[in-house]
Order: sequence, then structure tokens, then C-alpha cells
Amino acid sequence: MDKYESVLRLLLDAVQANLTSAEAHDDPSEIAVGVSNRHLHLSLTDMNILFGEGYQITKMKDLSQPGQYACKETVTICGPNGAIEKVRILGPTRSKTQVEILKGDCYKLGVAAPPRLSGDLQGTPGVTLVGPKGSVHLSEGVVVAQRHIHMTPADAQRLDVHDGQMVSIQVYGSRGGIYSNVAVRANEASALECHIDTEEANAMNVGSSSKIKIIK
Repeated sequence: MDKYESVLRLLLDAVQANLTSAEAHDDPSEIAVGVSNRHLHLSLTDMNILFGEGYQITKMKDLSQPGQYACKETVTICGPNGAIEKVRILGPTRSKTQVEILKGDCYKLGVAAPPRLSGDLQGTPGVTLVGPKGSVHLSEGVVVAQRHIHMTPADAQRLDVHDGQMVSIQVYGSRGGIYSNVAVRANEASALECHIDTEEANAMNVGSSSKIKIIK
């Protein structure tokens, strides 16, 4: 019995050593990456038009940023040149509807959406949204999401950056490289994560386990 206990102890010691080694190699300057596809945020007024008065959107899953979630509901986006169906709604509702598309979507829809941070909508193009109960024409609100990093003020201090700063990031991997013009978004409501869209992720083979590092 002592022989088996000795073997078991050796195995446990080996597992603990591996865990300690992995923790020792964790780099606190590396940041997880979140990849986002086209989506939209609706105002309550527009939601009532698209889905009917008093409609309650259905949460499908929570997202990485506190309080934000993907909804079961989708809409169709219509531009001068074409349409894109089944575009996911993200909750909760906002004061103003915002549509975030990919650069390639601009050609299909026929709109010239600029890269912007969330909420910076002045001077952006509009589209028509079609839901099961009605449609909404937006005079503005369509953007290509500016790549950015969410973090708390404590994270910003640790990483030696500040809210609103534009930095460059190193993407690791077989097709890795450097992305510049990455905005720092530091506030207490954030969780540390770098956000890029699917086109940017595909270009550098970024997946759910990928990490980036700020190189300024």
C-alpha cells in the first residue's frame, strides 16, 4: 500500500509543479481578445416600432462586458445597394440606435460607414431597419467599430496608458502582426479585453484563446 501511496504522491507533486510552472509564465501584460461580428444596439423607441409596443427582448447569453448581452432577436439592415438579414441585437437598450457593421458590409449595403467608437455617431450614414412588426429609417448611426481595449482605471495605471489614448498592439500567432490606432477605453464599468471585428481577427488568425500586448 505504501508503494501506491508513494506513486500517487509523486503524481500529485508533478501536477502541482506543472500548475506552478504555468502560473509563473503568465504574462500580466497580455490581454484577452474578443471578436465581434456585425450587430446593433436599439433605442426603446425603435424597438417598439420594429417588434411592437412593449415588446421585451430575449437575452440569449451574457457578453464579456458587465451588463451587456446578446439577444435572440435579429433584424434586417437595408441600404441603397442591398440588405443583410439576421443581424443580432445586443442589449440593453440605448438612448440612440447604433448599427455596427464590417468594412465589407459597406459595399454590399452601399454606405460609407467610418470607423468610430461606440456612441460617436455624428456625421455617420443611415440605413433602414426591418423587424417583424415595422421598419425604421435611421438618418445616421452606422459605423465600422474602431478597434479598442476595455479596461478599468486600475488596469490603465498598471499598463501605463490612459482613457482615450491611441496605442498599437502586438497580435501573436502564425499570422500575427501589429494593429495601430487601437483606442483605450478605461472606466469602472469595463472588464479587461481587446475588441476587434471578424475581418480584423481573420486577417491575423485570432481565436478565442488569443492574446495581445500593448506596445504603444
